[in-house]
Amino acid sequence: MDVEDRTVDGTPSPGGPQETAALAAALRLAMGRIVRRLRQAHAVGDVTLSGVSVLARLAAAGPDSPGSLAEQERVRPQAMATTLAALEQRGLVSRTADAADGRRAIVSITGTGRTVVEERRSESVGRLAHALDEFTPQERAALRAALPLLDRLAERL
Repeated sequence: MDVEDRTVDGTPSPGGPQETAALAAALRLAMGRIVRRLRQAHAVGDVTLSGVSVLARLAAAGPDSPGSLAEQERVRPQAMATTLAALEQRGLVSRTADAADGRRAIVSITGTGRTVVEERRSESVGRLAHALDEFTPQERAALRAALPLLDRLAERL
């Protein structure tokens, strides 16, 4: 570490490479713990996290093609095909031919799929809300203030 990367007292300077790496490691650990704990709450045989993500995207944005979904979810088309096949087998999504190009499929969420998204979201939100009840109003405000930064961080990954 260069001298420029340290403060007068010898600690890593804010925004220096070491501090940035330490912050990245701490964020990864904390977010990983949150996601794991939320995942553990769901029943065995439940929809996979990637499946829930696709369902949530379809519920929010409407029907889309498998290729577009793969791109948005940042997975290979083959992985998306596997996810969609599992969702379709459970009746959570349906495929139809694209009216403009019959060779292309369009995937839509079904009513059952919407119910799964809402129940899963409700369960996760409930668990988070219960945990947040133990935080002070100032701590909750700090978390609320960090949300735009976390959203921006997610967009840049």
